[in-house]
Amino acid sequence: TVQNVCPFLYLSSFCDKFRKGVIDGTACSSLCEKNTLYLGKCLSAKPSNQVYSGNWGDMEGIIKCHMEDVPHYDPEAELEPRREAASFNRPTKGTSVEKFREMVLSHLKAKVGDQTNVQDLAALVLGAADANRDGQISLAEARSAWALLQLNEFLLAVVLQDREHTPRLLGFCGDLYVVEKVPYAPLYGVSLPWAIELWIPAGLRRSLDQWAAPSWPHKAKIAIGLLELVEDVFHGTFGSFLMCDVRAARFGYTERHDLKVVDARRIIPEAAFQEVMRERRCEVDGDCVYGADCHTSCDLTKHRCTTEVTRPNLAKACGALKDYLLWGVPSDVKEELEKQLYACIALRGATEQMEMEHSLILNNLKTLLWKRISHTKDSK
Repeated sequence: TVQNVCPFLYLSSFCDKFRKGVIDGTACSSLCEKNTLYLGKCLSAKPSNQVYSGNWGDMEGIIKCHMEDVPHYDPEAELEPRREAASFNRPTKGTSVEKFREMVLSHLKAKVGDQTNVQDLAALVLGAADANRDGQISLAEARSAWALLQLNEFLLAVVLQDREHTPRLLGFCGDLYVVEKVPYAPLYGVSLPWAIELWIPAGLRRSLDQWAAPSWPHKAKIAIGLLELVEDVFHGTFGSFLMCDVRAARFGYTERHDLKVVDARRIIPEAAFQEVMRERRCEVDGDCVYGADCHTSCDLTKHRCTTEVTRPNLAKACGALKDYLLWGVPSDVKEELEKQLYACIALRGATEQMEMEHSLILNNLKTLLWKRISHTKDSK
């Protein structure tokens, strides 16, 4: 079964590569020699992207491992070239550390754009690659780092490592990596067995989801976290990232009701997205989509997709939060919150004026929510 592929076949070949010196990483010894990194319950049924709960010593974590390419053409795979990553054949034997640094730098420029501080991002990646902290990068460490660098989620973890809304990267081995567990996920909604999910009426489903949600002040604090994440990825330290799937399943929260990203595979560098869209052929606007939420339009004169998304991250985040925040909202804030959320959802395009409006709406929403909960113990 799919569930057995990663723990048995995949991990045995992984550990074989580790023992032969092909790959290395902070989690390899625990996984393959000490047996202190355990894979538990399977959380994903996709063969190409397997997710497991697990334990690493006394730490609870989430273990993610990536398989070979899916056999059919998948336009969304264009941003994550799996075949090269899974083979662990780059960099080649004899590659100097300086040459590897150039490889990393060139790759990052293609992903996030040729920014003035891309050298700093390369330094963060090379720091993460030095698994045993000896100040050197071995060929095996470099191969693992290169494989990981193909993954949007790993790149985002490096970019936002000092921010609070992405789970900490605990360790890696090849392109298997371990992140801290997010205690409560999805962001909202009750997880039901698929057989029940098929038959439950939509109205009852919404009622169940709202019934299981935290108190309104706690929801407001979680919502502020999502708005802060939008700030972090919009014109951040290392360029802009697009949130291409803002469904509840992609997010969770902690005991303190701080938002955390659970699945960042669809938070992608804008520069890489634009490069892929520029080359994509189209007949209708519907051909110009990545993930669930990143849409551009089709230029019918060239039959190519345009590169600018039609809806900014903030509009998508507000769309995801609308029902969540308006259910059970205190009456004294309901009208103003509703007005601000709908203004936010209506944001379009990527003009300079939109960016000013974007900042204004985001700050107004955060201020409104904080003002309403700051005097309560729920804001702590």
